Amino acid sequence: MLRFVDFKGARFSATLLVPLSLKPVFNAAKNGQDLHPVVTEFVNQLGFDSFTCAFSTTPRPDRNAQLYVFTTLAREWTQRYDEEAYVEIDPRIQLVNERSSILIWNGQDFYGRSDRLDQFLRDAARHGLRSSACFTLHDVNHNGVMISYNSRKTHLEPQVIERNLGTLYAFGTHFHDEFMRLIVRKGLPSRLQGATLTKREIEVLRMVARGHTSDDIGIKLAITPRTVKFHMDSVRAKMCAANRQEAVALAVKAGLFDVLP
Repeated sequence: MLRFVDFKGARFSATLLVPLSLKPVFNAAKNGQDLHPVVTEFVNQLGFDSFTCAFSTTPRPDRNAQLYVFTTLAREWTQRYDEEAYVEIDPRIQLVNERSSILIWNGQDFYGRSDRLDQFLRDAARHGLRSSACFTLHDVNHNGVMISYNSRKTHLEPQVIERNLGTLYAFGTHFHDEFMRLIVRKGLPSRLQGATLTKREIEVLRMVARGHTSDDIGIKLAITPRTVKFHMDSVRAKMCAANRQEAVALAVKAGLFDVLP
């Protein structure tokens, strides 16, 4: 069932149609409440344990993209994910990179492919992430957005996903729109701002300082240029840097590395 929702203060050119089941989440957002408990309750009703929405976007025309992440997973996991540069091997990202359809990822199916991937899977399982239903979407600014419904179960049944397919798509899309409206479009900084750069991010930034392109860096580190961009988006968000050049300047000033070989 759809219900007409009036977003006071929002500038919409037409009436926004939102499923009635999403009303509690939108009310919490409109009233400035913490979204974690209400989002967790909602995804629990759908048979999942946690939710993640991650994307890079440009808050202002004069700035390069920065990374924004909302997740109900424990902060310990997000810190671990960041420190270990798990974005480089996260199967969910690889699976949905070129698709918009919802895909099921069962971690147990990926064991044995590499030592580092096995480490990711064990780490993820310890933090309640053993399987996911995930997809990507593109917002009005053509930013890639990953939506992931996560579970402690080792295996997700396709029938469960199929029964809630429309709701999963609707929630991911509307949540991202609301997150963009409340956070990004108001110019609020990423929660990553001020966080310590990881070893991998410093390594990537050092290569940027020495004139390497994303393609060059990707080849040297055996990662994709898209992943290199993700690292740089994270760097700029943490350093509150407008572009790569400013990030390099701030890193050199902080003594993280010398630009000379």
